[in-house]
Amino acid sequence: MYIICADLEGIFVPEIWINVAEKTGIEELRLTTRDISDYDELMRGRLEILRRKGLGIRDIQEVIETMDPLDGAEEFLKWVRDRFQFILVSDTFVEFADPLLKKLNRPTLFCNSLLIDSGGMIVDYQLRQRDGKRHVIKALRSLEYTVIAVGDSYNDITMLNEADKGILFRPPAKIRSEFNHFPAIHLYDEFKDELKSYLKN
Repeated sequence: MYIICADLEGIFVPEIWINVAEKTGIEELRLTTRDISDYDELMRGRLEILRRKGLGIRDIQEVIETMDPLDGAEEFLKWVRDRFQFILVSDTFVEFADPLLKKLNRPTLFCNSLLIDSGGMIVDYQLRQRDGKRHVIKALRSLEYTVIAVGDSYNDITMLNEADKGILFRPPAKIRSEFNHFPAIHLYDEFKDELKSYLKN
C-alpha cells in the first residue's frame, strides 16, 4: 500500500517565516530551512529575534491567519487524498498550523510544538523527536507501506533518503544541484503525473 508524506511549507502553503518577515519588516526572519541546514541554529536565531523585537505568539498567528494555500494546492491535495493515504510531515508547530490546515480541509499533520510563557512570548521549541521526518518514514515502512516522500529543503533530505521514492518539489537551485539524485518537479500537474504511475501498480 502506498502512502504519501509531504512537507507543508513551500509545497502547499507559503513559507510562514517569510510572510512574518514581510509583515513585520524584519528581514532576518526571511531565512528558512532552504537557507540554513542546521534547524536548531535557525530556530535559536528566530527566537532571539522575536525576543529582541518583542513579538509574541499572537503577532505570528495574526500573520498566519491572513495566509492562503498556494495556487492549485487545495485542488491537488483533494486529488491526492481521493487516491492515496496522505500525511503532512513538517517542522512547523501546532500553534502555527491550525488556520492553514483548516483551509486545506484538515489533512493529518505530524509536527512540533512551542513553549510559550504567560505573557504570550515564545521561549523555546520542542521537537516531537529529533530527525522526526525520517523517523515517520522509517516507521511507516516498518508497517509495510511503500512511502513516497516530497520536500523542498535541507530538513527534508533525510526523509527523502529514507523513503522508497523521494521527490523534490520547487527546490531552490542550490538544493536541486546538491541533491540532484532526486527528481525535481515544479508544477502540481507534474506531481500528478509522477503519482499516476503508482495507481497502475
